[in-house]
Amino acid sequence: MSVDFKEYERKMSRTLDVLADNFGAVRAGRANAKVLDRITVEYYGQETALSGVATISSPDARTLVIQPWDGTLLKAIQKAILTSDLGINPQNDGRVIRLVFPQLTEERRKELTKQVKKYAEEAKVAMRNIRRDGMDYVKALKKKSEITEDEQKKAEKDLQDMLDKHIKKADEALAAKEKELMAI
Repeated sequence: MSVDFKEYERKMSRTLDVLADNFGAVRAGRANAKVLDRITVEYYGQETALSGVATISSPDARTLVIQPWDGTLLKAIQKAILTSDLGINPQNDGRVIRLVFPQLTEERRKELTKQVKKYAEEAKVAMRNIRRDGMDYVKALKKKSEITEDEQKKAEKDLQDMLDKHIKKADEALAAKEKELMAI
């Protein structure tokens, strides 16, 4: 009997997807609507994603324009952006909100690099926890005598190989994001 690790593989892949989403939300000197994904606005008593109440466009490389479908939301959107960790002052002209992304300073680049390293480390910890769950599962199978000791050793090696492969992908994504952040 061989042990099925599809569930653990899927969880590790999902962790990489979350890491990619987190990296996407970190701005690198260019206007990217993804930085607004985490911002929500109260709309008819419900917390609603900004993209669900407005059109977000990027007229140039360093500007985002947010045009709410309901003009009464301008102040709420502006407040949500101000209270977020974006670090950008929204400009409200009464019809749209403009976000002008300044060139990143060296200091800000280093802060963002620390942030993406933290995201990568959190992803690695999550993947190690998934491996641990897999190891516990294999040990439980061995304890119930459903697999032999050789099968247990092979299964544990397979789990470790799976973890190594996913951690390598996380490291590659981190290196690419760091390079993007430090590019001038």
